[in-house]
Amino acid sequence: MQTKFKRGINVVALTVIILGILTFLQILSTRHPLRFDLTETKRYSLSEKSKKVLKLLNRPIKAIAFYGEKEFGRNEVEELLEEYRYNYPKFSYEFVDPVKNPAMVKKYNIQSHGTIVLEYKGRKEKVISREEEDLTNAILKLIREQKKIIYFLTGHGEKGIFNKCSKLREALESENYKVKELSLLREEKIPENASCLVIPGPEKNFFNNELQAIADYIKNGGKIVIMIDPYRCPSMEKFLVQYGIELDNDTIVDKTSKILGGEYLFPVVTKYESHPVTRNLNYASFFPIARSLKLKTKNEKNAEVEALAKTGKDAWGETNRKGLIEGKASFDKNKDIPGPLIIGAVASIPIQEKKKSAKLVVYGDSDFASNDYLEVSGNKDLILNTIGWLAEEESLISIRPREWGYTPIILSEKQSKILFWISVIILPLLVAGIGIGVLTYRKWKG
Repeated sequence: MQTKFKRGINVVALTVIILGILTFLQILSTRHPLRFDLTETKRYSLSEKSKKVLKLLNRPIKAIAFYGEKEFGRNEVEELLEEYRYNYPKFSYEFVDPVKNPAMVKKYNIQSHGTIVLEYKGRKEKVISREEEDLTNAILKLIREQKKIIYFLTGHGEKGIFNKCSKLREALESENYKVKELSLLREEKIPENASCLVIPGPEKNFFNNELQAIADYIKNGGKIVIMIDPYRCPSMEKFLVQYGIELDNDTIVDKTSKILGGEYLFPVVTKYESHPVTRNLNYASFFPIARSLKLKTKNEKNAEVEALAKTGKDAWGETNRKGLIEGKASFDKNKDIPGPLIIGAVASIPIQEKKKSAKLVVYGDSDFASNDYLEVSGNKDLILNTIGWLAEEESLISIRPREWGYTPIILSEKQSKILFWISVIILPLLVAGIGIGVLTYRKWKG
């Protein structure tokens, strides 16, 4: 009897201990929740950019979402807002039903359902979207009190911000930059308020006074990104040599690109050099019809030069332009440039009197930042990171939010052939063979 009593006491005590441990774990998980996103594209987590923007906040921020109780998209928005709250404890949110709360609708001047109002330090910003990128950009606008100005050069056949580079302009404006065009045929110099100058694919040569204005801007610590296509603008080729970057007169041929329909003239960059621009960039970038660059460590301006992006070793710089046009190009070890090839480079030019350095980024292609290719894989991140770094917004350089399931697969020509034979030839023949074998066996048995 006494033994049974002791066993009963032990069971009760053990039960109390277990319940106590479970209660403690429940309290701990409520106060310090841990969340794990095991999806390949991190579809249930905030992007690195959003996390960096949240780290810039130093006060409470509130989101007011105007959604009905059963309105489409409400659950999706609530999950997203919960991610912001999880990453920044001072982030709070509430849902307001526009039908039941007309006073709130009038107070915030809400014009449509699905609007999210963000409040921070007495300022407000509205978002009519369920996308993380739009919400993060709205927070960024609340943080920045002044917009930095990005100038795009015109007058030499460049891709303009209202036509071929309109999507890039919109992307920059969404990150709270002010984007303007600049013509050095009208202006004597580059404005002092320029955070960065973009020269997107000039077709024609520059006049001497224009090159001098650009040189003066660099001398004063300016920041420039130049995207220049093969066999274009010889005056810019000569200009860049003094800063340690030489533009080759070639067109990059990359066999890897044919699988993507690029006819070999679509160089792929899958690995980047170590640099703040590419630190978190894990997506491939594509450069339609590009030229290669060479770095001159000894140069007139004592610039420090380094590669930013390179092609694979299977690519080469084709110098036979006529043969390329006729589709007869092949690697000539005596004339062509073997890979891997530099397709993007950085030059840091010391400015002694100002105790700082000017920055110059050069890409051997401009189409990768155009409307047609900006959204392809890592292209958008690469150009926006480049401009952000030049505009001294390095803390915001990161990977932008992506659409779910966006995972491009890059196969070599050999891999594509193997895939073709396995999926199109071998597997169907194997299935057919098994079927014939089964039918033959049944007839033989029957």
